[in-house]
Amino acid sequence: MTFLNPLLLAGLAAVAIPIAIHLFNFRRPQRIDFSTLRFLREIEATAMRRVRIRQWLLLALRALAVVFLVLAFARPVPTADAGAFEAGAARSLVVVLDNSRSMTLRDAQGALLDQAKTTAAALIDATGRGDERTVLPTAPPAGYRPVPFTTPGPALDGVAATEALAGAEPLTAAVARAGSVLDGALHPRREVVVLSDLQAATFTDSVSAALPPDVDVTLIPFGGRRQVNTAVTDVRVVSRIIEPGRPVQVEATVARYGGRPGTVGASLSLDGQRVAETAVDVVPGTPTTARFTVTPPARGWLGGEVRIEADAAEWDDARSFALRVPPPPRVLIVRGDGQRADLVTLALGVTAEGGGVALNEIDEGALPGADLDRYDAVVLVGPRDVGASAGRLEAFVANGGGVLAFPGDQPEALNPLLQAVGGGRIDGVMGERGGAPIGTTTDADLEHPLFAGVFDASRPALEQVDVAQAARYRPGGGDESTLIGLQAGPPFLQEIRRGEGSVLLVAVAPDLAWSDLPQRGLFVPLLYRAAAYLAAGSVVGETGGADGTVRVEGVDAGQPLRLVGPDGITTTPLQRTVPGAVVLDLDDATARAGLYRVVQGERTLRVVAVNEDARESDPAALDPAVAAERLEAVTGRPVRVLDAAPAALSAGGAAGTPLWTVSLALALACLLAETALTTRWKKAAAPPAG
Repeated sequence: MTFLNPLLLAGLAAVAIPIAIHLFNFRRPQRIDFSTLRFLREIEATAMRRVRIRQWLLLALRALAVVFLVLAFARPVPTADAGAFEAGAARSLVVVLDNSRSMTLRDAQGALLDQAKTTAAALIDATGRGDERTVLPTAPPAGYRPVPFTTPGPALDGVAATEALAGAEPLTAAVARAGSVLDGALHPRREVVVLSDLQAATFTDSVSAALPPDVDVTLIPFGGRRQVNTAVTDVRVVSRIIEPGRPVQVEATVARYGGRPGTVGASLSLDGQRVAETAVDVVPGTPTTARFTVTPPARGWLGGEVRIEADAAEWDDARSFALRVPPPPRVLIVRGDGQRADLVTLALGVTAEGGGVALNEIDEGALPGADLDRYDAVVLVGPRDVGASAGRLEAFVANGGGVLAFPGDQPEALNPLLQAVGGGRIDGVMGERGGAPIGTTTDADLEHPLFAGVFDASRPALEQVDVAQAARYRPGGGDESTLIGLQAGPPFLQEIRRGEGSVLLVAVAPDLAWSDLPQRGLFVPLLYRAAAYLAAGSVVGETGGADGTVRVEGVDAGQPLRLVGPDGITTTPLQRTVPGAVVLDLDDATARAGLYRVVQGERTLRVVAVNEDARESDPAALDPAVAAERLEAVTGRPVRVLDAAPAALSAGGAAGTPLWTVSLALALACLLAETALTTRWKKAAAPPAG
């Protein structure tokens, strides 16, 4: 229990008035003459007892009447509801207003954000003269600064202007910010009121929100029913090798939260043109994959979007992604001393003539001085010593490049590179050059991106290769897998992944004395696809948000990069030059979800997809009691939970629940009882007439 006018409790001193009257009341019982004096003392004692009982009862009624009258003027309110709407001493109030996307959902009272804004306005109206009022949205607009206002007008304007935005911070982080605001508050009475739908997925994080011991926290939840929402939560480009005019596989994840199973339509667009459609069977609580096959028309960056049928939460019915159709791979062929590389050069030269690759060839001795940043893939053909270049090649692979390695007369010469990238080692050879076959290839991983789209129903298997001699490779403990096996035991084609790139190790040299691979129809497409796969690195497709920085290559010196947003607005983000690229800071430039183009002059150098946090699509809410417990755990302060129902908030207006009316009624009842008893006893004491 607390009081809106606590100073009036001093009026309880008036209880002394009826007590003083009682103490100075020396009335004596009425004198009665009796013929027999032996009954006189008994009658006198009985009369005195009755008088004392009546006087004590009247004293109690009069004292209670005074107490209840004082309490009525002091205006009591229940402690559970006190704080958020109470008046009294000057205070500094911070209203944490949840304006995340989930607050746009509706219940029987309307949109949750509208309800929260109405309550926030009532809170601000309930403040008194001299109070500080700060409105703190969980998703502040760009450049927003929380300002304590000493008059309600600006704070009310801030509440009215608040709209649902992407990128809301967890409530615990917002409460931590509220605590920072109150660090410089004017008044010792400090309060934080949190208005939220208590969305479970975004309620808390690892940010410490400990508050000072003099800060009161009130939680007002909104949302009276289980919400239903269907959303596109992820999009990814499955195909690793992307070429113009070739099919590309794209997968989207569709999730339904609440409701019943059903079917929704989904479509995929590239550069604003719808190019694929499908239907997705969704089950609540189980993410479903929607698969699309698209054919990019040309090289370069493309902006894409996967969209489902609209529902109540339109913000997550679409998700953007960026697809890069890279330029022809830039391939460097390194020819080992005394080794044949002509068959490799001839095979890749076939595709180079059609613009499929860009080739350059050097001797092994020139490798230490070669500028690897100019290439996407390096083909090592029988090197005799890569020890001096192993570190540079490892860094090249880790940064997204790729190496295709063929053994030569000294296959162990590749071991420094293999060990640098976390692979195993070559332990000699099996078989003899030009001898009888020791086995054939087998067990190809046809699901690997290297072979995706190569085989169809008419040619479901990989062409076998007869092997006379092969390097004996023993896999290590790194991230590697066998793409093509060999009957004799060791792998024929092994992938070793390192950072953003890979090393592909072939067990045979490109020489007919080792195997008949150069004569097989597999040879040319295998080399080309290996070059394309290794050159792809990790930037064939980009899906998801672009928080932080983004690296842009192919920039001309002297002209800044510009960012064109989904609404056509052009900005110049913060940028810095690093070796071979420019790094853009997109934190303050990508407030809106969608596709952003990085341009220089008339050229589009990159497309960046910015999407909202997929966690906000799940509207499941915490129970208010559980939310209060979690908030107490991170703030270190007790948390009151106030019902957001209109009746609970409006009873008594800005002063809380009107318990003063109950106190006034009790005071009147005591006075009426005192009057009735006094009147009755006077009539009973009056002598009979006549």
